[in-house]
Amino acid sequence: MKISEIQSLEQFTCVQDQYTDAELTTGYTSDLLSDVMGNADEGSVLITIQAHKNTVAVSSLAGVAAIIICNDRSVPDDMLAAAADEGLAVFQTSENQFNTSALVAQHIGGCPAA
Repeated sequence: MKISEIQSLEQFTCVQDQYTDAELTTGYTSDLLSDVMGNADEGSVLITIQAHKNTVAVSSLAGVAAIIICNDRSVPDDMLAAAADEGLAVFQTSENQFNTSALVAQHIGGCPAA
């Protein structure tokens, strides 16, 4: 699944679209940024409720390609500016992390559709 394909799913709104359209290899769901730094795979999409610029910094260090902010959390301007500087796509959804993770996993090929 390419990053741009997330935009085509009706559950997600792209709020930072200055990114290179890379292939997503996996996803990682966590709200603990030290966990993300130590365990998220390069080329993954991060699914979280942590909507602040530190999320971008950690994602960049870990090689995360895109971030999905769940539960309709607002995304501050400084986070969007940092993501644009790093070339990270940022999406927003009203879905919770569980549903978002399952949906993304289905599209990436991490689990079969129910």
